[in-house]
Amino acid sequence: MRVLVVGGAGYIGSHTARALRAAGHEAVLYDNLSTGHRRLAAGFELVEGDVRDVGRVRAAVSGADAAVHFAAHTYVGESVKDPRKYFENNVFGGLTLLHTMLDAGVNRIVFSSTAAVYGTPSKVPIAETADRHPVNPYGETKLVFEMALADYERAYGLKSASLRYFNAAGADDSGRIGELHDPETHLIPLALTATTGTRELAIYGDDYPTPDGTCIRDYIHVSDLASAHVLALEHIAADKESLFLNLGTGQGNSVKEVIATVEKITGKKVPVKAGPRRPGDPPALVADPSQAERVLGWKAKRSLEDCVRSAWKFMQLQ
Repeated sequence: MRVLVVGGAGYIGSHTARALRAAGHEAVLYDNLSTGHRRLAAGFELVEGDVRDVGRVRAAVSGADAAVHFAAHTYVGESVKDPRKYFENNVFGGLTLLHTMLDAGVNRIVFSSTAAVYGTPSKVPIAETADRHPVNPYGETKLVFEMALADYERAYGLKSASLRYFNAAGADDSGRIGELHDPETHLIPLALTATTGTRELAIYGDDYPTPDGTCIRDYIHVSDLASAHVLALEHIAADKESLFLNLGTGQGNSVKEVIATVEKITGKKVPVKAGPRRPGDPPALVADPSQAERVLGWKAKRSLEDCVRSAWKFMQLQ
């Protein structure tokens, strides 16, 4: 298949493009490079454009068999301060892509969704049947697009897979591509940077009702995420049912456990600074990924140590 990877010069998009190629598909990347990076797209056809630009999207969609959609703003705090930015890009931009695809006769899409659609869960691990009550505009925009996909299937026959990630982490085994966020908000790269002594790692809350008082999250290696996208795309391309799937390991690790793993891998101390909880941070977010295994035969292969080790390798090669 010829697959348009929208947001393909970003973190997860660039890994998925490589997984698509390894599976025998042709990946064409579409990115405005506002948060993506040209070097993450090296070796692929790259079309520069905004997802809201109908003309550019129409030209890029032409000749594609399917799309994988990553082009979203993803900072929770920013979404609270500037929801207009998030609804314009994540909802309006997403709908622009959908409408252009349908007009071109392209009716297969894999959507990069998020565990943020669940909000603060009443039960952990979280299954796909859990109530979806996002607590910030970022999660709301992702949920709106999921709802549009379901409505568009009923009306137009669009097939889709919405993949709800938990905490993406790690880097490609080669060390050539990895996280390049600015600003960086993810725990593992921040902890790795802290080992250099340039700054302390902020811990937001150490009084949660968890074994060590810090938040627990499900860290899923980006290469495992990428492989799930390929399987989901092949699933819907075979005219099977549309999907809503959690992607995680099913295992949670606390902030302090992540710090201990970083110190083990690097052999260096992580200086920390304890601070108050952030509003809206649930004590624990852990996936129940059993449905992805049942439907796609997919299961996370890499551990927290693999996430940290690959991210450290990527950082050292910069």
